[in-house]
Amino acid sequence: MDETMRGVILHAPGDVTVEDRPVPHVIDPTDAVLKVEIACICGSDLWPYRGLQPVEESPMGHEYIGTVVEIGSDVKNVKVGDFVVGSFCLSDNTCEICQSGYPSRCVNGGFMGDTQAQYTRVPQADGTLVVVPGGKPDDPEVLASLLAASDVLGTGWFGAVAAEAGPGKTVAVVGDGAVGLSAVLAAKALGSEQVIAFSRHEDRAALAREFGADVVIAERGEEGAAKVKELTGGLGAHSVVEAVGNQVSMDQAIASCRPGGHVGFVGVSHDQQIDGGSLFFSEVHLHGGPAPVRRFLPDLIDRILKKEINPGKVFTLRLPLEQAAEGYKAMDERRAIKVLLEV
Repeated sequence: MDETMRGVILHAPGDVTVEDRPVPHVIDPTDAVLKVEIACICGSDLWPYRGLQPVEESPMGHEYIGTVVEIGSDVKNVKVGDFVVGSFCLSDNTCEICQSGYPSRCVNGGFMGDTQAQYTRVPQADGTLVVVPGGKPDDPEVLASLLAASDVLGTGWFGAVAAEAGPGKTVAVVGDGAVGLSAVLAAKALGSEQVIAFSRHEDRAALAREFGADVVIAERGEEGAAKVKELTGGLGAHSVVEAVGNQVSMDQAIASCRPGGHVGFVGVSHDQQIDGGSLFFSEVHLHGGPAPVRRFLPDLIDRILKKEINPGKVFTLRLPLEQAAEGYKAMDERRAIKVLLEV
């Protein structure tokens, strides 16, 4: 294995470079090292890129699929040569919290980083990685969909599950980024009766419809919530997914939900405040946070391999890893929904 690799570094807001760095190796006996197949840029990567959260010079990325090239002495569930998908959250998958369905809050967990690179080290490999049956697929679309499962698909899926989407339900999705669009796909795949997407961008609205949205609403805020109520006999949606993470989106999500309904919030929270009085009288359920992607991965991988779902369509721009800076710029300027980086 080479001793240097190429990887993405964020130095300061708007300042992204691709640099030579040491290839990672096993440090702890529970680690695995992957040769990354393809990488991508997440909407959450744009928060530090835009200077909306503190920036420290750091390697970027937390979504990944690839081939295992090295394992620690305690790793039992994956072996060298396995093709794997991993969650963006690290987990042992054995602690009491993991076993209750929340590996994203594992007592020995954490978050992945440094995946926009040719190699990446995965701590807690046994509980974080899932082997793809049959090995690496040949189909580039399937590979892209497996990469989406590492975060945005799993996050959108959790948003829909947290909102209790399913048969007989009307589901509204606030946010038309890759996570929101994945939530639309999830809500439809889970059998929801009517799926409403909010979008005022035609390319995103078109993909929402392709993923199963029955209605697309351009209005936002109180006007958007009023449209949802108009479509639901004045009651509001049974299930609402909040996939942005700001004040407007959370207010819109709660206002769009009927009394007794469920809001699944998966947008990374940035300065959201919920008014106690409004929440008290709304009588909605709130459930969300970092998605327990590992819980869903086996099912999502199976659905992707069977071509029941094609979440990889959220990647509307593909670039070589060396052009990562252009990928960040394209997503920041909303010229791309999500950027895939060819390693």
